[in-house]
Amino acid sequence: MSTEKHQITVNGLIVDVVRKNIKNLHLGIYPPNGRIRVAAPLRVNDEGVRLFTISRLTWIKRQQAKFQAQERQSAREYVSGESHYYQGHRYLLNVTYQKGTPSVVVIRNNKFLDLCVRIDSDTAERERVLTAWYRQRLKEEIAPLIEKWEKIIGVQVDEWGVKQMKTKWGTCNSKVGRIWFNLELSKKSVHCVEYIIVHEMVHLFERHHNERFIAYMNRFMPSWQYYREELNRAPLGHETWEY
Repeated sequence: MSTEKHQITVNGLIVDVVRKNIKNLHLGIYPPNGRIRVAAPLRVNDEGVRLFTISRLTWIKRQQAKFQAQERQSAREYVSGESHYYQGHRYLLNVTYQKGTPSVVVIRNNKFLDLCVRIDSDTAERERVLTAWYRQRLKEEIAPLIEKWEKIIGVQVDEWGVKQMKTKWGTCNSKVGRIWFNLELSKKSVHCVEYIIVHEMVHLFERHHNERFIAYMNRFMPSWQYYREELNRAPLGHETWEY
């Protein structure tokens, strides 16, 4: 697909313009500070993009304000007393040390994440152990949900995996039937994870976020917009806001 990228200024706001071989204009507001991006059909000139952006200034400023107001997670040191999240719940990390190689993460009393590591482990090692635990638990969570929704939606996911992503909760390659899920989903509630699964599986029918896509989402998961809002709440707000 042919693309062209540049920037324009609209009422003092910098707008990234990406021209593609698409039918409609699409507006997105990106974390962490509310960067504005407009995807425009090749036939639409900068004046058309400017007028489109002006018509949505109220919405843009509302979404940017949400990003500015969000509480951001502080840098993780993986030490006892830190707050960490799993399936939408906040836990306090409790790090213990022992000789040998065991590296274990256990949820205790619905309040603590017990992390047992080697005595000589550093921050990177503690992060690696906890990240591996998040990855495994998320895969265990996703697998039965994909099987469930394959039957409901009537599509097949040929391949899926979990990886770190900066601006998306999930991505779908509809040509090969492959879906990637953001590792950060392990920290979100189960129904939010299920929303992303349905969202990406619907992309196997429809690649774009158009009226057809929305119709499928309304049909299969009528509360999807509520779950999308929850995904973007602090302190784990992550996904792009799209108009």
